[in-house]
Amino acid sequence: MSLEADTKTKKSEGGGLSETIRVVVHALILAMIVRVFFYQPFNIPSGSMIPTLRVGDYLFVSKFSYGYSKYSFPFSPNLFNGRFWASEPERGDVAVFKLPRDNKTDYIKRVIGLPGDEIQMIGGVLQINGKAVPKKRIDDFVMKDSFGNFRRVARYEETLPNGLKYPVLDLVPRGISDNTAVYKVPEGHYFMMGDNRDNSTDSRVLSAVGFVPFENFIGRAEIIFFSAGGDARFWEIWRWPGSIRWGRFFQLVD
Repeated sequence: MSLEADTKTKKSEGGGLSETIRVVVHALILAMIVRVFFYQPFNIPSGSMIPTLRVGDYLFVSKFSYGYSKYSFPFSPNLFNGRFWASEPERGDVAVFKLPRDNKTDYIKRVIGLPGDEIQMIGGVLQINGKAVPKKRIDDFVMKDSFGNFRRVARYEETLPNGLKYPVLDLVPRGISDNTAVYKVPEGHYFMMGDNRDNSTDSRVLSAVGFVPFENFIGRAEIIFFSAGGDARFWEIWRWPGSIRWGRFFQLVD
């Protein structure tokens, strides 16, 4: 091979490498833009939203649904207060927010109370502004505990004033959270509850969660893109055959 041909080959190889690096960098930048401004992936670590969401579900959250606050961005930079391009959450939305107690921990619950609402639980029945939310028994939900034992629990369907229907569980009849005082939701705040009513630390526990400021909302849960049971993680491909839940892929979150 001549010196001239060898030089051209090296230039071609160098050009190919630089082109590959450029494509990878552009892809990473695009992925970061999508994550920061549009859709962010989250996984479900606890059972507080069963049966709607289960441990091991991975979902996309639309960050533009409620506009943007400092908590919409990585590390929550203290560059501004409030929200811009704001759109208020609707009753029944499943939303991710920063825990007001530390403004760091991500929580996911359902929006139950809007600003100015009065929320109460009486005998396990949700009350909104003095009116009972319709609740009907639909079937049993089969749960598996940490010891591998199966348990059947009552599953109900609630219908909010705006017509939205969703399932809730009643693990413990006459549980400690089945009867509460009246919660008056302050302006600019929301009352959040888990669908697994007897196994959810939510706005009913004022010292732990309490009322959630609008500023703390990150986004609305939209779609489940992956789901695996047990201890399997998204990247643990070798554990998929025995744990992956294909039927939950691409389910919309209601």
